Amino acid sequence: MKELKASNRAAIAPFMAMDVLREARRLEQAGRRIVHMELGEPGAPAPVLVRKAAEEALRSGNIGYGEALGDFTLRSRIARHYAEHYGVDLPADRIIVTTGSSGAFLLAFICGFDAGARIGVVQPGYPAYANILDALGLSCAPIFVGAETGFSPTAEIIEAAHRRERFEGLLLMSPANPTGAMIPPPELEKICRFCDSAGIVLISDEIYHRLEYVGRAETALRYAQNAIVVNSFSKYYAMTGWRLGWIVAPPGMTRSLERLQQSLAICAPTLSQKAALAAFDATEELEAIKSGYAKSRELLLRRLPQMGVTRFAPPDAAFYVYADVSHLTQDSKKLCDDILQEAGVALTPGVDFDRARGAATLRISYAGPAEEVALGLERLADWLARSG
Repeated sequence: MKELKASNRAAIAPFMAMDVLREARRLEQAGRRIVHMELGEPGAPAPVLVRKAAEEALRSGNIGYGEALGDFTLRSRIARHYAEHYGVDLPADRIIVTTGSSGAFLLAFICGFDAGARIGVVQPGYPAYANILDALGLSCAPIFVGAETGFSPTAEIIEAAHRRERFEGLLLMSPANPTGAMIPPPELEKICRFCDSAGIVLISDEIYHRLEYVGRAETALRYAQNAIVVNSFSKYYAMTGWRLGWIVAPPGMTRSLERLQQSLAICAPTLSQKAALAAFDATEELEAIKSGYAKSRELLLRRLPQMGVTRFAPPDAAFYVYADVSHLTQDSKKLCDDILQEAGVALTPGVDFDRARGAATLRISYAGPAEEVALGLERLADWLARSG
């Protein structure tokens, strides 16, 4: 029998962080002790209040389908969060609860663009953006940033990229993965104004908001009413496996997003929605978790230069360091595989985040427990010393 061949649009690049995780799990099943510094996976469990809310919901036994837009009580609470945290007033009608931020991006890309549209995407950046765009028949127009701007895009850089290669949409992430860079509010305002004037659909990925260590992240909603904003319960709220995110839709787009959600997912997970309502009351616990990331960040900023890894921009936020390791390799994938196999530390190749320029970079995640981060750095230092 002839083997069935996948479609051409399924031939997207791998998400290397997940490939690293798969190999790390294989080594663990073989009895190895692996330190995980490859994923943006909070080391702490979901807050106690969230878990208690989930237990109560399970006892009720009523975990059925929900509305495609999401539970109205949760949507109202998310809208209230924007008023409390950002001073931005939103009606709950503009909130759509999704199956993680991944589900939000699928909805946003399909709703915001027709097939063939070009989307400006900052590089280095989250690799799944380009992969999803490829699978949907959209094209990615890379916008390169570097250490000279702290890996943060500016309105000038974006305008120049648009003149060279016009795009219908712009995808921003602030704070950013893999660099932890934030766009300063005055610069974000300039970018939003440019998008409005040029007729560019702005999608603002804000899933690392509230994980800032230097300054404060601002929402694009303060400057652009027509931005599509994506956020998630995965990062600050430590609810990765609960698969829950949300979109703030531009006025007039909610019904279109609702129709897409009805057919693509029906609804976001009901149990997760019932539990997530409690996340907004768990700030004390969440800030304690964040203080652990801050300590791990300081440890990396101190230890990496001692290991000879000196070329990186100190991250403003999130829980990653994106480092230039050109003194060690021009093949970050092989370097990460060697470190995993020989030192038992899982890291992500930088080429996953910047296919054109990332061959000599890597991303180090400090999202895990502080003791794991410390152990990973100890092993990495020993491996570098042995490797000469």
